[in-house]
Amino acid sequence: MMFSKVMFPMSESKARSPQRPSKPLEALDALLAEPAGNPVRRAMWLDEVDRRLRPHLPEELAPHVRLANINNGKLVFVVDAPVWQSRLRMSAPELIDVARSIGLAATEVVARASKTPLAPPEPAPLRPVPLSAHARKALQSALASLEAADPDRKTDEPDDSGTG
Repeated sequence: MMFSKVMFPMSESKARSPQRPSKPLEALDALLAEPAGNPVRRAMWLDEVDRRLRPHLPEELAPHVRLANINNGKLVFVVDAPVWQSRLRMSAPELIDVARSIGLAATEVVARASKTPLAPPEPAPLRPVPLSAHARKALQSALASLEAADPDRKTDEPDDSGTG
């Protein structure tokens, strides 16, 4: 059986997809204009409501609580440990009053505990590690050999004598 290879020239007209926005804000606006943007719109709204309620939480509770949903008058919060559930319940009357003052028909506060932290822990600050005497001597030796190889090189490093 013999096969022959037939080549078709590519058409000059290419199928063009609608031009996509190149900037993040334009992309967000385009997404929000579509029905698929409804979950994004709701998430942004919940985030704004969370920002308005957060100042009314006790200072020690606020970092452990996040508004997750508003459903049938229930303000549903996620907390990162069960101990914060009871503290949130104690703040419920004030949260309901604040929610009503911003136009929500809130009747109840519900707290759900999460198994994961609400925000990743902040990394420990980096501290400089002191050089050992041996490491300091090795670095000075390396620097001296570089200076010997290129005597015209200017150094901005302070000298090791500690006088300036």
